[in-house]
Amino acid sequence: MRARAAQIAAIAVFWLGGIVSASANPALLFEPSTGKVLYSEDIDDVWYPASLTKLTTAYIAFEAVRDGKLHLDDKIPCSLIATLQPPSKAGLKVGQTLTVKQALQAVIVKSANDVTVMLAEAISGSESAFVEKMNATAQRLGMTRTHFDNTNGLPSPGQLTTARDLAKIATAVIRDFPEYASYWSMPAMYIGKRRLGSHNALLRTFEGADGMKTGFTCDSGYNVAATATRDGHRLMAIVLGESSGNERALRSAALLEYGFQDYAWKDYFNMPTLDTLPLDPNAKGIRSVRDSVVAWSCHDHQHHHAAKHKRHKGKKAKVTASTKDATGGGATKGTGQSAGDTAAPSPKAANAASP
Repeated sequence: MRARAAQIAAIAVFWLGGIVSASANPALLFEPSTGKVLYSEDIDDVWYPASLTKLTTAYIAFEAVRDGKLHLDDKIPCSLIATLQPPSKAGLKVGQTLTVKQALQAVIVKSANDVTVMLAEAISGSESAFVEKMNATAQRLGMTRTHFDNTNGLPSPGQLTTARDLAKIATAVIRDFPEYASYWSMPAMYIGKRRLGSHNALLRTFEGADGMKTGFTCDSGYNVAATATRDGHRLMAIVLGESSGNERALRSAALLEYGFQDYAWKDYFNMPTLDTLPLDPNAKGIRSVRDSVVAWSCHDHQHHHAAKHKRHKGKKAKVTASTKDATGGGATKGTGQSAGDTAAPSPKAANAASP
């Protein structure tokens, strides 16, 4: 751990010297307890939140428990609609149940898209009614450039936010529900004997890391809201649109390391807060980073090439089969199926949405 921390510290000096500034994607480093901004870059650019959406979903679920609408040991069922959500997911069948505590941990740790729907239906009766509550909560918390279409962050044109707005909901989670702090730092949770691991690499590699949430879709790139605490002092980094999980981890770790090393000096100055830092008049609208993302499933031209290759091999196999049949050759179905299998996209890549 110490060797890794030293490596990150060295990266921080190099990264903050130029790479962060050259990244052209939103980044924010701040102190959640005061809202003081230590570093900001394009924090008002509109972005796809991916699974950072689940910060808001969890916040509303915490409210429901606080208000007595749910209890942590209540069991909530999995509906057909929940089972139809794409991965990442817990993979329950219709009628199976989780306790509210398990459901919250599955959403936070595993980023389970099916379980956000289960919570939404248990709290509001339907996902659409819950989404209305999400949008009302966002406005109440001052998330002025945020809009939700769903509970989990799966791709949707109207699922939008900014780094500043994400910082506001993350701050609200920490401030209003400290009793759930351990959920955000869990490296894994269990449903029965099934282990569901966290996607947050910093929990394993960064000294003091204690949360919170990662997110990914092809259009958003790799996002994270990452917190760490050292000597009782907590900082948070928001990083959006990185090209890989490794780049996401390195950039957020470098920001946090920079903050811990440099905070004492900055503390003497009148730093702006999330609320007092002026909105960027040149903030950019939504854009996709799909072309720069290092994930096989994110590039349409590769899918097109794979599909074309599959069709070509299939036709070739059929021609070969016809020839063999005409000349008394052996069985032919296996040849065509094999060609299709080798051209199929990787299930791991295809299932990588929204961690």
